[in-house]
Amino acid sequence: MAEFTTNVSRMIQKRRSLSIVAIGCLSTLFISVDSFSSSSLNSFAVSKNSFAASAKKSSSSSLALFSNDDNNNNNNKKSINHDNGLMSQISKSFSTASLILALTFFSPADNINNHINTIANAAGYGSFTEEQKFVAEAWRIVDNTYLDRTFNNQDWFQIRENAVKKKYKNLGEAQSTVEGILGSLGDKYTRYLPPEKYMSLVNSATGTLAGVGVQISPTNDDSQRIMALDVEEVSPAKNAGIQPGDIFIEVDGQNVEKSTPDEIASLLRGEIGSKVGVVMQRSGKNTDYILKRDQIKVTSVKSYMSGKSKDVGVIRIKSFSGTTADAVTEELQALKKKGAKSFIIDLRGNPGGLLPGGVNTASLFLEQNKPVVFVVNKSGIVDAQSTYQDGIDLEDPLVLFVNDQTASASEVMTAALQENNRAVIVGDGVDHTFGKGIVQTIRELSNNNGGVAVTIARYETPKHNDINKQGIKVDVTLDKMCDSQDVGTCVPSSAFQKN
Repeated sequence: MAEFTTNVSRMIQKRRSLSIVAIGCLSTLFISVDSFSSSSLNSFAVSKNSFAASAKKSSSSSLALFSNDDNNNNNNKKSINHDNGLMSQISKSFSTASLILALTFFSPADNINNHINTIANAAGYGSFTEEQKFVAEAWRIVDNTYLDRTFNNQDWFQIRENAVKKKYKNLGEAQSTVEGILGSLGDKYTRYLPPEKYMSLVNSATGTLAGVGVQISPTNDDSQRIMALDVEEVSPAKNAGIQPGDIFIEVDGQNVEKSTPDEIASLLRGEIGSKVGVVMQRSGKNTDYILKRDQIKVTSVKSYMSGKSKDVGVIRIKSFSGTTADAVTEELQALKKKGAKSFIIDLRGNPGGLLPGGVNTASLFLEQNKPVVFVVNKSGIVDAQSTYQDGIDLEDPLVLFVNDQTASASEVMTAALQENNRAVIVGDGVDHTFGKGIVQTIRELSNNNGGVAVTIARYETPKHNDINKQGIKVDVTLDKMCDSQDVGTCVPSSAFQKN
């Protein structure tokens, strides 16, 4: 046992990890966007106190991510990673998607399989097959971090014993077993990610793949086809003439009318300079495009003066990153110079991003010592995040324009400003936001066997409301969706008077 303890200690000391934590819906993640660049990673949450303490202790890189997916349940979020108290932040940038996922990547630098073999042998498991070790490793990751310590009221250890005793003909059988184990938890966000899916997330997060510059999302009608939610101004898609609202019919020769956003995103991504053919539908007419993939820099914050009124400024936030608050500050000041006295922040379709981005952006409009969000881990420990100074705009009328795809970090900001009575929430034809109040991490499995996504925490609004699977109820609901590029023409003037 002494040898076993020593080996485990050495393994922990040697392991380096790349940790990306996300608050969001695991199934479709930010992959909705076809590429992630190193210049626009979106908003993630890391508590200031935890971050400061952990940065001194660890070289691990931790990044909190939000995203919004899963249209079968329009309810989701992404956030903070507590890896034994070790946390640090990477500021990278994604071209995001209209999905929500929460993930943390742990990528061992050493040959972790050697460590696993050492532990297995020391514990008397030297006769384990590679498939049994794979099952045991996946089980252990969930056991160490899962939020629900009852494991859906199951005998969790008996499940492990049955699984590792089983003789597997191949890795495929072992993978099916792991899928069954995680499925038994009744948590769709805790799941096994096959190697291809896992690497897709890694490549997206590290910006090693390029795309065409579209943010994609399911349509709002019953067809649930996939459309271009937004198109980057400087991108192959924009140059070719693709417009927001265009429907994906084919990508790279494959019919995608029944595909998921992440499946289409995977087809759109590829090496810089490579080409991909797409067929888009607009007003019932199909058009073919040949696009040359390129690295995409996402412009996550834009602003303009509304044509409806000379004193209404609009700020559009597509996703949150570590620099979002600074960008919003610049746009806010620019709008005021143009005469804006009332403001609309457009969060429609915003899947989230880095939690600090959402927290810091909300703080721009709040007084000092106002609660922003509470994150609760598996041990019930609460990480309370509040404003530490007065924001830059505490009085101007403020409206947040949201829809049922406003999720994760976007919901953190929305709840913070609503429950602190700072802003009026207007729904674009909906009465609530997406609704994702839990946090997941994604950990890599050894031997390139993919990864495991695990729900590790939940979050609460300033008034300690749990919005998971419920969303945030809006203050004003538009009778029909806004179809104008100028949202100022859709938001009623009375909304500003409610501040």
